[in-house]
Amino acid sequence: MSQDSYSSDQPMGQDPLELLQTLQLLWTKQELGKLKEEIRRGFARLEDPLAALLAMLESSSDWKGKGHSLGYCITTELQLWIKAHPAVPQSGTKLKKLQARVLGMLSQCPANLLDPLISIYQLHTADRNYLLEHVSHLYLQGNYKEAAVLSIKLKLQPDQDVEKMCTPLLLQDKANLVEEYVAEYPELQRKLLQTLDTWCEPSFNIRDIIRPYQGLSKCKPERLNRRVLSKLIFRLLERFNVDSALCPNVINQRHLRTLNYLFYKRFVEKTMTEDNWADHIQSTVGENRWLQAHLVQSLLRHCDARGAARWARHCRVPPDMLPQAVAEELQKLHIQDRVEEVTKADNYEASKKKDYYQLPIPRENIHFLQTWEETLRCWEKVLQAGQVVGVDMEWKPSFGMVGKPRVALLQLALKDEVFLLDLPRLLEQAEAEGEKEKLPHFIQMLYSDAAITKLGYGMSGDLSSLAATCSALKDTEKQMQGVVDLLAVDKQLQWGKDGQKVDGLSPERSHEERGVRQPERGLSLLVQHVLGKPLDKTEQLSNWEKRPLREEQILYAASDAYCLLEIYERLCKDPESFGLGSDLTESLVGKQSKKPRAKKQLNKQEAPSPSGQEFQGSRTEPSRPPAPLSPQEFSVVCDNMLQGLGRYLRCLGVDVRLLDNEDDHRKAAEIARQEGRVILTSGLPYQTLRSQVGEGRCFSVNCSQKAKDQALQVLKHFNVQVSLGDIFSRCQVCNCNKYLKVPRERMKQLVESSRQVSGEHSAGCPGSGSCGATVPGCDTAQAGCAPHGEQAEGTEQCGAATGLAGDTALQVTAIPPGVLDRAELTDFYCCTCCGKVFWEGSHFGRVVSQFQDVLVASGDTQSIYELS
Repeated sequence: MSQDSYSSDQPMGQDPLELLQTLQLLWTKQELGKLKEEIRRGFARLEDPLAALLAMLESSSDWKGKGHSLGYCITTELQLWIKAHPAVPQSGTKLKKLQARVLGMLSQCPANLLDPLISIYQLHTADRNYLLEHVSHLYLQGNYKEAAVLSIKLKLQPDQDVEKMCTPLLLQDKANLVEEYVAEYPELQRKLLQTLDTWCEPSFNIRDIIRPYQGLSKCKPERLNRRVLSKLIFRLLERFNVDSALCPNVINQRHLRTLNYLFYKRFVEKTMTEDNWADHIQSTVGENRWLQAHLVQSLLRHCDARGAARWARHCRVPPDMLPQAVAEELQKLHIQDRVEEVTKADNYEASKKKDYYQLPIPRENIHFLQTWEETLRCWEKVLQAGQVVGVDMEWKPSFGMVGKPRVALLQLALKDEVFLLDLPRLLEQAEAEGEKEKLPHFIQMLYSDAAITKLGYGMSGDLSSLAATCSALKDTEKQMQGVVDLLAVDKQLQWGKDGQKVDGLSPERSHEERGVRQPERGLSLLVQHVLGKPLDKTEQLSNWEKRPLREEQILYAASDAYCLLEIYERLCKDPESFGLGSDLTESLVGKQSKKPRAKKQLNKQEAPSPSGQEFQGSRTEPSRPPAPLSPQEFSVVCDNMLQGLGRYLRCLGVDVRLLDNEDDHRKAAEIARQEGRVILTSGLPYQTLRSQVGEGRCFSVNCSQKAKDQALQVLKHFNVQVSLGDIFSRCQVCNCNKYLKVPRERMKQLVESSRQVSGEHSAGCPGSGSCGATVPGCDTAQAGCAPHGEQAEGTEQCGAATGLAGDTALQVTAIPPGVLDRAELTDFYCCTCCGKVFWEGSHFGRVVSQFQDVLVASGDTQSIYELS
């Protein structure tokens, strides 16, 4: 039977509420086929289907919840029915009245109902001023999210104040909604970024922004600290491809962190040459007088006045910015003083350093290629069947600035010579000649030819940067054949056949045992283990985009590629002496040539970016875990901005110290050394902190992951074995692992007496009625192992709460109404340090399901607790 036949057989004007009752019955019976048929038949009988839908929604509340509901089913079916009956939609005064009614409902609608209702009632055609007034009313009522969502759906953003609309959303940690709000409006994107950058001014008081929203529910003012804002700004700059010059404050702060990092590398770690350091200082500071002033201050901290003057002149710092002592020294300097730095070695032999790996080929066999004629001769030699090629790439360190690194140098090593391709210059030439696909074509031929063995170390990271440099190469990783990523071999080499660390690669060796040199890692460590001496990595963080390249850079780049050939040859000749299988050649070229699946590495530079967006953890992470640890044996200190990770680890019984957002990162190293803890950090601080503790005592987590996934990453890396008894054995709030067991009846007495005392205090002391502790950012369950034999009789009254020994207040006022009436709860557990109250609940099961991958079987009794 057709839909039109329903209307001809039935009288018009059916009561929509009667239809709703029929539909509710079918919905309860889950007879969805009959339900949809009855909805279509009912709409055909209704005199005004649009008004009837509103009447049904207003008379029912099931549609207000998330997910699939009867209201959603009716609404979407009406939307389809209207398409089949185009005469149904109304106009004029009647439609305006319906639009006014539906607007009042939209703030309560789940997300899946917004678009259908907006479409059915043609809200995009409604009076714009009326819509803006309605959204403004929602905003004034404190419904900031609803106001923003409705503005996005109705495209009202161009007529609104972006700072006013987005500030409360950021306070409620709804940055994703803020991004969606400005996503289609470049002008609003720029205004938002300028506003956020203004908040990052050193003199700006962020409390001025927070103050009007102090009563905001789910308010997280810590989300507006400068560090978090800086990360948000850089993410928005990259997502919307906006010129970073629009945000001078965060750019200056990022450059300042880079400046401090460079001083650390040069004067503390002493792993950067003067020429290399000077290149980066000049490109970082430039003509920015604010940064120049900081440069002078840093010079005075690390050099005497004469040294500061020499570097100030080298970096072109204006004389009027120099302190008097430095200015006087600057006047004394003569032309010949400009060459006081270490004399460069003009020939290849003099530049060799006996403590490091040495290239076994003469200097004249290293070719720096900048023209197509030279490059074609290179490809003729490289693209030959049976050839073995060491491949490496270099790029300028980003130091956390926006955008992916672009390859500045491509190194191809053959047995007797090395080719260094100036990639930016060659790509520029090819484009000028109208043949921009020429170089990508050759590179794709190299990687896709199974007859040519390509050697690399962390090739996925290299190819990611290569794709960012030339979009035509974005699918190279999918097409490559005949590749051997020695990073995978490196992981195997770190473990002997007996499952123990190989001595040469053991992370337990102290700095003293290694001498003053920084511990080797990554490819340098592999070269040391296989060939006897490490790579000289002092040029790794060079400015590879600057031309001409220095001699030291050329030698470093050639060594990085050529050493791969020697490692491969040595391992293939005698794999068993390194603890590898005898069929190494077959396993490397056969299995990996099809398509290596190494974990993606965004940046092979060992210096992570200040924002932590380019470093995903140690490249020398072993493939086999260390000896198992229990949570009680594992203690950590979490760097600031990893509080969520810290709370998850506490939830699983790990001893965790948390830094506050205002704490300097170096405090983590102090705590780690004093208390024997492992540092958990991410981003640029990892580079600084790992040099201040023993090797293997600092771990960089993936800052792009959620806290739960970070916790799993840490537990698996350190092989921490969690049992059921460990879950909630520590207080998430204060890290204490001792609890007081209180019977339910005694807890009822304590709560009642607490309320009485609280009432007496509140009569003369406004605001004293809420004396319970709060848990910032944490509403999950906590559990504890109550000390045997301790009873609640030793407690005493203390203000609005109940006191423990040491004047710790039991936070009994935070227990929700009704919990004490649950008959299944016989005991409560109170943290003896902070007074938080816990009881058995459902959260234990959720935690078990989240972390089942790291749980081990034990005979522990299952305990389940909730947080008051």
